[in-house]
Amino acid sequence: MRQPKLLDYLLLVLLALIWASAFFNIKIATYSFGPVTIAFLRVFFGAIPVLLLCYYKDIKIEAFSKDWHWFAMIGFINLVAPFFLIAYGVKSVQSNLAAILMSTTPLSSTVLGHFYTKNEKFNFIKTFGILIGFSGILYLFSDNLLIDDNNFLSALLILLGSTCYVVGGVLTLKISKKKNENVTGSILIWATIILIPLVSFIEQPWNVTPRLDSTFSVIYLGLVSTGLAWLLRFRILVNNGLIFQSQVSYLIPIFGTILSYIFLKELITTKVLISLIAVSVGIYFVKKADNKKIT
Repeated sequence: MRQPKLLDYLLLVLLALIWASAFFNIKIATYSFGPVTIAFLRVFFGAIPVLLLCYYKDIKIEAFSKDWHWFAMIGFINLVAPFFLIAYGVKSVQSNLAAILMSTTPLSSTVLGHFYTKNEKFNFIKTFGILIGFSGILYLFSDNLLIDDNNFLSALLILLGSTCYVVGGVLTLKISKKKNENVTGSILIWATIILIPLVSFIEQPWNVTPRLDSTFSVIYLGLVSTGLAWLLRFRILVNNGLIFQSQVSYLIPIFGTILSYIFLKELITTKVLISLIAVSVGIYFVKKADNKKIT
């Protein structure tokens, strides 16, 4: 991998901004659409740029090959379930909370990696980082101004959504030898197939007259926060590697909190700031341990 240049850092920041912007756009989308519809429109519009790139680069899509069951399973766990859970949860909590809760993904993946992989075991630095990060989340749940009896379950569902991403990532190791574009395109196809009957029977969005801002938000979520973001992630991975790309984890909760305040005027309490710092510090120590192992 080559040494990162200024453009690489700018692309990393851009990726963080795109992923962070998803949270306040999900909130806006919930003004008109149900969580199943939001999940469906995200994967439908998200598939467009990915499949177009595969067509342009002549990359074969193997969604219906002998490994179709892996693509279908990963599509459900890595896209359908978390997109639904996050949208359902954000309807009742501030989007900045969702950004912080979702930032626990690197911490959860470290815990899961300890039990399901051979070379991702705990050490002192990792354990310290995990404890600090999850302590920040527990502290966030004590903020009665933002999380109460009415939306406590919604916050837990967002955490469950982040865990789905982690489980989906572990399952992706089963087909890790395939091209990233092929895997992403295939799981997007299967996520769309899974969601078509669900959205048709549960929410029937064609009966909705959506607000203009909600319509723009779901299109943005699909084309930009899902499709374009994955393509940008591919570029960064190819040019700079996984360790460099993983630094986006620090930026997403920070940008998510800032953007939610700018666009939605969401409340930022002292406990939110402390939790944000704790999660960021926890991710830092986990990543530091990984960097030491690689070097």
